[in-house]
Amino acid sequence: MPKDMDGYKNKMELVETIDPEIDKPVFRRPGFEGIKTLGEIDERIATFIRKAREDKDLTRAELAPLLGLSMQVYGRYERAFSKMHVTRMIHLCEILGFMPMEMLFSAAPHLWGRTPEEARDTMELAQQVVSLPHGTKRDLLALVKKMVDLERTAGTAPADAPKGNGGSL
Repeated sequence: MPKDMDGYKNKMELVETIDPEIDKPVFRRPGFEGIKTLGEIDERIATFIRKAREDKDLTRAELAPLLGLSMQVYGRYERAFSKMHVTRMIHLCEILGFMPMEMLFSAAPHLWGRTPEEARDTMELAQQVVSLPHGTKRDLLALVKKMVDLERTAGTAPADAPKGNGGSL
């Protein structure tokens, strides 16, 4: 039986768009300022990693060898000339000490909530939870599960929860 792709697109709030980097129409979920091109997302990622490097008071020449790269090759990431693979992102997280969700949030905050305020709150909550000691995380997880169960029982959680929210903890 064929899937109802129109229903899926509607549920996920996807709209058809054209991106200069892709030769066919694609479906994307609009952000707070509309749909960013893949190039614009690359620019946001480049800005994030440049700032993360500068926050650690490292030059490109100092950081590149830690990643096993020449300064020129690493510089391509900061100029959004080269696309970053997930494995490189993970390596940058290890070296510069940020969480992958921080980089993704900088590029696509709309994945964390329906409004800029909700997205910022979700991100801040995630960052706070990450910083907690393990025992506290376990206690908080048990509490949150109980809260979700109570909301589901009351019938409010599914209707209030954003569809396709990629900002889960």
